[in-house]
Amino acid sequence: MAEAAKELHDRLIQAGIEELNENGVQSFSVRRVAEKCGVSCAAPYKHFKDKQSFIAAIIESVNVMWEAQQLLVLKKYNSTTRKQILEISMEYIRFLVKNSYFRSIIMLKDDQFDNEYERLRGQLSRISKELVGKYCLEVNMPEKVARRKTYVVRSLIYGAALMFDNGELEYTDENMQAVSDTIDREFDLP
Repeated sequence: MAEAAKELHDRLIQAGIEELNENGVQSFSVRRVAEKCGVSCAAPYKHFKDKQSFIAAIIESVNVMWEAQQLLVLKKYNSTTRKQILEISMEYIRFLVKNSYFRSIIMLKDDQFDNEYERLRGQLSRISKELVGKYCLEVNMPEKVARRKTYVVRSLIYGAALMFDNGELEYTDENMQAVSDTIDREFDLP
């Protein structure tokens, strides 16, 4: 892809993220995205087949950014699986607070969007789910317990990010530590 085309592609993705955040999937407008980027309404279709493929490209872009962050965390904290779970969870909260508009992508729901969307969205949590499963195997926890722990950890991550973002919980080191302690404690419970 030529440099100018890549730069426009990236601007379209960023404007598309903002559009999803402001208007959701049902009211997503490729025309408004093009207008924000100062290009014709036909220009996005040179990069994306249709609205659904545009949204899928946005989700894929978020996946790439988040996966790069996770790999850095895994490399830094390679001592134990439990420590990796904890650090990935905390990094996910920081990522969602810093990029609050990404939450709209995670929470997207559109009955008309095909299974590809579900697959792409699921990739955002793939590494953390795999780590929880790995840890539960390491300590011989039953599969039912592993599923519950995955649910609890993900709920704590999304809940904390939302509470920090809407001001219900002040985004401080002390509160981040409280969330970290709660996630860590979950793995001491049966």
